[in-house]
Amino acid sequence: MSQSFSQNQTRRNRQQRLWQKQWSLKTKAIVWALSISVLPVVAIGTATYKYGINLINTQIPQVGQESAISSTETEVALQRQLSLLLTGMGVTAILAGAIAVFVTNRVMSRVSNVAAISNNIKKRLRPDSEFTQVFIASQDELVMLEKNITSFTDLLSVLVEEKEAEADYSQILIKITRWVRESFNEEDVLKTTSEEIRKALSIDRVTIFCFDSNYNGTFIAESVAPGLPKILGFTVSEPGFEAGYIEKYQNGSIHAIDNIHQANLSDGDIELLEQFAVKSSLVVPILKGKRLFGLLIAHQCSRLRFWQQSEIDLFSQIAMQVGFALDYANLLQQVDTKADNAQVFIKINRSIRQSLNEEDVLKTTVEEVRKALSTDRVLVYSFYPNWSGIIIAESVVPGYPKVLRSEIQDICFGQGYVEKYQSGRVVATNNIYEAGLADCHISLLESFAVKANLVAPILKDEQLFGLLIAHQCSRPRDWQQSEIDLFAQIAMQVGFALDHARLLQRIEAEGVQSQLLADTIGIIRQSLNEEDVLKTTVEEVRKALSTDRVMVYSFDANWSGTVIAESVVLTYPKVLRAEIQDPCFGQGYVEEYQSGRVLAINNIYEAGLADCHINLLESFGVKANLVAPIIKDKELFGLLIAHQCSRPRDWQQAEIDLFGQMAMQVGFALDHARLLQRIEAERMRSQLLVDIIRSIRQSLKEEDIIKTTVEEVRKALSTDRVLVYSFYANWFGIIIAESVLPGYPKVLRSKIHDPCFTQGYVEKYQSGRVVAINNIYESSLADCHINLLESFGVKANLVAPIIKDEQLFGLLIAHQCSEPRDWQQSEIDLFAQIAMQVGFTLDHARLLQAYQTAEANSDE
Repeated sequence: MSQSFSQNQTRRNRQQRLWQKQWSLKTKAIVWALSISVLPVVAIGTATYKYGINLINTQIPQVGQESAISSTETEVALQRQLSLLLTGMGVTAILAGAIAVFVTNRVMSRVSNVAAISNNIKKRLRPDSEFTQVFIASQDELVMLEKNITSFTDLLSVLVEEKEAEADYSQILIKITRWVRESFNEEDVLKTTSEEIRKALSIDRVTIFCFDSNYNGTFIAESVAPGLPKILGFTVSEPGFEAGYIEKYQNGSIHAIDNIHQANLSDGDIELLEQFAVKSSLVVPILKGKRLFGLLIAHQCSRLRFWQQSEIDLFSQIAMQVGFALDYANLLQQVDTKADNAQVFIKINRSIRQSLNEEDVLKTTVEEVRKALSTDRVLVYSFYPNWSGIIIAESVVPGYPKVLRSEIQDICFGQGYVEKYQSGRVVATNNIYEAGLADCHISLLESFAVKANLVAPILKDEQLFGLLIAHQCSRPRDWQQSEIDLFAQIAMQVGFALDHARLLQRIEAEGVQSQLLADTIGIIRQSLNEEDVLKTTVEEVRKALSTDRVMVYSFDANWSGTVIAESVVLTYPKVLRAEIQDPCFGQGYVEEYQSGRVLAINNIYEAGLADCHINLLESFGVKANLVAPIIKDKELFGLLIAHQCSRPRDWQQAEIDLFGQMAMQVGFALDHARLLQRIEAERMRSQLLVDIIRSIRQSLKEEDIIKTTVEEVRKALSTDRVLVYSFYANWFGIIIAESVLPGYPKVLRSKIHDPCFTQGYVEKYQSGRVVAINNIYESSLADCHINLLESFGVKANLVAPIIKDEQLFGLLIAHQCSEPRDWQQSEIDLFAQIAMQVGFTLDHARLLQAYQTAEANSDE
């Protein structure tokens, strides 16, 4: 269209050059005006003058014949009149010429003005037209006006065609804009744009190049004619654009290239374009908001293409609309994302709040967050007091390493990070290798196969409890702000849920604690002896605290002791009956435990314990423990101890309080059991004493009395041997009665020469002394005694005097041979009373025998 118009104008320009050689329009007009106005007057005057001359020449001679004088006068008069006529004619011609020139000037001024106006209009319509300059140089305004009117006619047809094209392009723009606006996400916007523009403008390829943060980029959308190479997905790491190209595109610069080989492109750019068969290209920027998003690019591959301004304008307007559509799609996506995130947040929050304990809260959190963010791993990292910590919850996609229960010593963390996370800092790392992380952090993340991560703090009781962490392991990830906001909100809600769970747990624990304490006390109180009390205690407390071991440690006189009761999970070592020599215990611990101290150790390696304590606990596989004193008869009897062996444990205050109360109740139960046992023992002793005395009293001879005594006493005390040792005059003696269990040596009729006995013992036994030896090796006995007892296989014994006729007759002795024995006071008292009753019975038998002898003598 424009090319045809230019050819017509060139032809007209050649014709116009001929007009420049002729007179100007004004000169010709004046000449014609003068000719038209003066020539008629001159012609009429000349004709009149000639007619008058002819008349004079014809008429005067005739008149002259009649009168010479009058003819001369007449001729002069006629000549004068003709001269006046000629003068009038000249004046008339001059006036007519002047009027003609004046009128011509007036008319030509308007014509010149019209010509100048038409010329100005033409210059404005086609400022670069060659013939406009030719007409300006020409002096023929009518020709100029005629030619301008002709060019206006041609230009009008061109403008009509252009307007029609613009109307078509407007319709195309409207259609594409409508289609683009109907796309509700970025991918649809770009796909629709490239497809519709290529069809509308009959272009071989339309593609969209998207910049990354470093202004490298990738072709992310393409519509291409069949048979041409595809550029979709091609990445340009170092675009070869000229210096400052980003600023130019940011400011709206457009590059229209009709021929890539004539556009001063670099060799790299030409090579890239040739790779995709490009001959002509059109590039316009796409601005998303006020930021350069990418480039809308048209490639003509089949031929060279001379881009028309209307096409460039259309392409630019479409790129602008794409930017608006991307903003709109982004806004819609943000609205949808916020709505989705709100729904996800509500769902996760509801799931978390339905969890009533800390473990369930954390487990639910990592599962739901991983699903919501479609990430590879989500975990909860809990801090120790030294800001190292342990991973206590994890949800991970199969194929990546599991890190649950991993303990992490992060030497980098304490350097300023605590305060930042305490104040709510959230860190999003798109690529761990481009985030300026320390080598220790990168090494740690690499060990978990992490390429991108997201970290938010979890605050519990307004303190930094730990971190909620998302890991992307498959690739780096550009975390979206909506994802970061959602993650931070969930981490905050986890803290609230932990507080809520702790409050519920505390309320429930207080109720459970009260009920558990009541139940446990009830069960313990049903135990009527010390062994049952302790056995029941360790079983019930271990169940109540869900711990790995609970035991009772009983002290001896030097504050060492023995584990006398234990309940332990099968996988951990048993320590029942273990004797523990604790050299550290006596240093101030007794008074503290005596006053009710309860000790809770979450981690034995972080509690400042002495090496002797750590070594002792390690031998039992202990990582955390709980210790409370057991007070029996207002004295420190021992310790109730809970062991956590699987891991360190953060003992809750409710657990500590419950444990302390149970230890106290154990003391009360032991006192109660002791009281019951004492009452029962006294009852049994009374009954036993009555039964034994009845059995003894039924024996009427000394030999029968003594034999019955040893049998009944051995059964009553459940001991290994009971014997009666009778003294000679020199305080040596003989065993005159014995009851012994099979398997132990019989010592009946054994004569014993005890050189140690006379040294002060007679008076003591004479006055009723009773000796109870729990362990012969711990009672400071003389070697002669120990050797004697060892010969009988004795490990513990009980000795009471038998007084006959107010004299020391002998000793009633009980032997424990299987093991040492802690003689109870009730047993000692019963033994002494039986020995006394034996003496009374022997006196009674002697009197009865004397009476019977006297009766027999009197009968004789």
